[in-house]
Parts: sequence; structure tokens; C-alpha cells
Amino acid sequence: MSSLKRPASPTALLVSKPSPYHHTVTLFSEASGSTVGGESALRRSKRVKVEESSGPRSLQVEEQDEEEPRPPTKKPRRVKATPTPSTSAVKFEEIETVIAKTSRAKVKREPSASSPRKPKAIPQSLASPHPAPPDWRDTYDTIKRMRTKIVAPVDTMGCDQAQNKETEPQNRRFATLVSLMLSSQTKDEVTDTAVAKLRDALGGSITVRALIAAEESAVAEAIAKVGFWRRKTQYIRQTAQRLQDDFDSDVPKTVDELCSLPGVGPKMAFLALQVAWNINVGIGVDVHVHRITNRLGWHKPPTKNPEQTRLNLQSWLPTGLHPDINHMLVGFGQVMCLPVGPRCGECELSDGRCPSASKVAAKSRTRKVKTSTSATNPGPKLEIEIEDVKEEMTIPEDLLSPLSEVESTGS
Repeated sequence: MSSLKRPASPTALLVSKPSPYHHTVTLFSEASGSTVGGESALRRSKRVKVEESSGPRSLQVEEQDEEEPRPPTKKPRRVKATPTPSTSAVKFEEIETVIAKTSRAKVKREPSASSPRKPKAIPQSLASPHPAPPDWRDTYDTIKRMRTKIVAPVDTMGCDQAQNKETEPQNRRFATLVSLMLSSQTKDEVTDTAVAKLRDALGGSITVRALIAAEESAVAEAIAKVGFWRRKTQYIRQTAQRLQDDFDSDVPKTVDELCSLPGVGPKMAFLALQVAWNINVGIGVDVHVHRITNRLGWHKPPTKNPEQTRLNLQSWLPTGLHPDINHMLVGFGQVMCLPVGPRCGECELSDGRCPSASKVAAKSRTRKVKTSTSATNPGPKLEIEIEDVKEEMTIPEDLLSPLSEVESTGS
């Protein structure tokens, strides 16, 4: 077996150091910055080649010039060689080398900051329109008539109310968007309180500049009662920054641009355009609209999420009714068609027009007042019965005489 040889290189200076992996092995490397004739020395890569011949096995260390150092992409692999009796004076048991296969290395490219990802377009129509339900107009008009007698939370504390305390049109639009973002998974009463606290925390007006300049803790404290308030704190701050950077600190005018903002979905986008810009391009469908239209049997088969509901409704409901149906059904769902325990006995559609109406008749609200006395308890006992719920209370002795006078006068 021939001894290990390293061809002399006139362009590089070698530096030896002991191998950290075995005490009998010495490693050689080029001195950093070594030059010959004003030119930088080329890096030498070592490759171990095992040659098979008729005689004993031999190892040769080949050198290859490389223009640039390339980082290893695989875990170091151990190459073990067993020496023969004819091995030279330098004996060793194993040599460790790093084999870099740069030709197969895959470089992951990061997206450029100057070219942001294009937002996914929001579908606006179905490939096959959903047929209009029979007698839907009569049902719609009946709900609308019942809504005139109902004052729901959405009527006084809905997202459209947030703009009323702002004077600048730009701030009115932004306050509407913020209110919509906070309203997700939150009751209108809680959202309205959070918007008021946020306005106070920002100095009396909800503006893009004030929200960016405000401390995150101050924003979080103001909206801490809404659902998912930690996430929404991040969303509204990031949205304010996006509006300042990309939309001249104003609310965008398209659904796709609105949905590209953090925490803004299709329902918020359609409602924001209707309230902030008076632009009607679709229906804002929330859990109330999704629940009630399915209870009415307007979707065949029933829809599984609000987006399916929106596309079905937009395919047959007249465009002129798109801005009103959300507000009408949300209030109807908050007071009458409740998620649990709907008040079907008080709904006009329970006459057979609603397939989901409960068959239980409404209990009559009767009130009965009885007075009685007993030998053990001389004081009169007052018994009140309201809807099969009885409450009893005993009248004290000091009230007995006025009662007796009334009875005697009445007789």
C-alpha cells in the first residue's frame, strides 16, 4: 500500500493540526488569506479514493481545485480502512472526511419583500345558480314586518354605530372597519363598549395614526372584553400599518383588498363596503343569517358554512335586498329565532311556513293571586302563580290590619 501523498502546491501554504476525531491523524488545511503573486490561493478539497488492485488495498488522497468554498449539506460520513502488514510507518485506523455534494443541494428561496403574495380572490358567484325557494318573498316580508316591532342589540350597538362619533369621513370608515374586526365571536353589547374604550385610549378618535402610535398594552386593555382579544390586538395594529403603507391611511374599496388585511374575512369586507363606502357587491353572512336561512329551508341541501350560504343567497336574492338582509336577520336572530330555545310560539312563521318551527304552543301568561290563612300561622299567606311557577310569601302581622280594612270596606 502506497503511503499518503499530497502534491505540492505552489499557490498555498499548509497548516497542520491534530484531528479532533482521532489522536493518530493529522489534518492539513490552507492558511487563510494565503496568496501567491497577488492572487488568492484556491481552496483544496480532499477526497479519499480506495483503489482495488491485485496487491494490497491502498488509499490515495486526491486534491481538486475549487473556486469557492461550499458548505457541507450532509452529515459527516466515516470511511474506515484496514491497513495491511506492508503499510508505511504511519499507521491509522480510520479517516474522517466530509463529502459535500453541492451539485444536488437544493437552495430554498425566500419570497422577495418587494413582491408580496397576491391575495386569493373571493368568489362572487356559483357555477350553477341555486334556485329561488318557493314563497320566499312572503317569508321575507313577514320577517321584515316582525322586525319593525323588535328593537335588537344590532339596532343600537351594531358596527354601523361606531362611525357616529367620528367627524372626518376617513376616520368614520376606519372606525367601522375596527368595529367589524372586534365583533367576531363577540356580542354587540361587548363590541360597542370595547369601541368606546378604544376611542378614549386613542385620545377621543379612532384613527390610523393614533392606533399605530398607541402602546400595544393600551390597545389590549381597551378591548380585553371581546373574544380573542390578544389576537385582535395584533390584527388591528397590523391593519392600521398596512392601511398607512399601502392604502393612503384609508379603507380599501374592493373585497379582495379588504380580505388581504389581517383578521378581515368576506363577511366583514362586504359589510365594510356597504357601511363605509355605500358600495353593494354582496351579502354579509354571519352566524345568524346562516342559521335562519337554513331553518327556513332556503338551501337545498343545507349549507355547511356562511360562505356557502352567501353564494347561494347571492345567486337568487334580488341585488336590491343584499344590503338589508343582514341587519334584518341578525336582529331577528338576536331576539326571536334564537340559537337555543327559539321563540317559535311568538313567530308568525310557525303557522307552517317555517319547516323548523317548534310544535309547542306558547304558554298563556296568566297570573293568579290567592290569599289564605291557617290556624298555625295567623298571618295571611299570599300565593302568586305565573306560568305554572308558584311563589309564596307570608304577609307580616303589621300589614294585616290594612288588609282587613280593605276587605271589610269591600264587603
